[in-house]
Amino acid sequence: MKNPIYITSMASVSPLGEDPKAIWEAYKSDHHLIQKHDFEGEEAFAAFLPEKLRVEIDNLRSESANYRRLDLSVLFAIYTSRLAIKRPGWENEKNIGINIGSSRGATGLFEKFHAEFIENRQASTQASPSTTLGNISSWVGQDLENNGVHFSHSVTCSTGLHSVLNAVAWLQSGLADKFIAGGSEAALTPFTIAQMKAIKTYASEDLKYPCQALNLDKTRNSMVLGEGAGLLCLETSASEKALAKITGIGYSAEKLKHSVSISEDGKCMQNSMKMAIGDLDPAEIDAVVMHAPGTIKGDLGEVNAIKAVFGENLPAMTSNKWKIGHTFATSGILNLELALLMLKHQEFISVPFSDISKKPARLQKILINAVGFGGNAVSILINKV
Repeated sequence: MKNPIYITSMASVSPLGEDPKAIWEAYKSDHHLIQKHDFEGEEAFAAFLPEKLRVEIDNLRSESANYRRLDLSVLFAIYTSRLAIKRPGWENEKNIGINIGSSRGATGLFEKFHAEFIENRQASTQASPSTTLGNISSWVGQDLENNGVHFSHSVTCSTGLHSVLNAVAWLQSGLADKFIAGGSEAALTPFTIAQMKAIKTYASEDLKYPCQALNLDKTRNSMVLGEGAGLLCLETSASEKALAKITGIGYSAEKLKHSVSISEDGKCMQNSMKMAIGDLDPAEIDAVVMHAPGTIKGDLGEVNAIKAVFGENLPAMTSNKWKIGHTFATSGILNLELALLMLKHQEFISVPFSDISKKPARLQKILINAVGFGGNAVSILINKV
């Protein structure tokens, strides 16, 4: 990177809630937030927003007739963006770039409109405009009365961190001074759960911790889905409010054997981590917040990639999916949020049932990973300011 990019604000809605203090306290607990839920006759594990936060989202929906037509993925993003801009005092800024991605997009509405079409062979007037992926960034821009560039994208589970890559490119090019970047996902539907079960990745064992992310001895896949949105406010200049600075970005893809494959040595993640680290001595990296979805091959491939990059000087390794599930596009941003909190509080959050790594002696530089279907990996390096 030419120059660091500063993280001025971070906001999220997730199974952890929305308040940074409460989120940190939840991370310090060994309890997970995953529950069994009845998805129209089929029970499955999932991690939902807390009921109190759900009420707030419903209140947002009631603010406008237009908002009543929006998918939850859009409402999550609007609600989170209001929190994000308030913390650094960006309420009056009118030229902020906005890039909020989603893996599944308007999942609930798309399934609803498609079911209606199958039943009566007619599409709702709102079917097209309310399920277009660009809805997320566009409606956030509308809500904030913002005149900057607004765009969305999907790169499956690395979508959120790809938003950060895009923001860095825009900021460093001089095309924008401020950017909101992140992801939003509201895909806890029967059809989405069925899709995950169909590819044999979903948790089925009723264990104390249903998602066994970073348990390298597991014999079954244990991915669990969650929901939420996470957004960063990014800018080129340092301020007193800066939470951390981005000093490295990396990305890569690898050749696939099938649509959801990853190599045993996590080649795409090796490349993205090396790119993010750059000329820095790998021994200076204190911790890695891993993608670690709770699948056998996914977890092992990423651990092997870290071993290949760092050799004997392994950083501390952790994941949050055992606690909040896999939030698709939002997952990388929530990983970054955990890294920011660990930097702030100077405390490492480990996985309670995993002995994969020891706690680090310091927390100054943390690497964050995400990887999605298609072998698309992203790594972001952040430093304490």
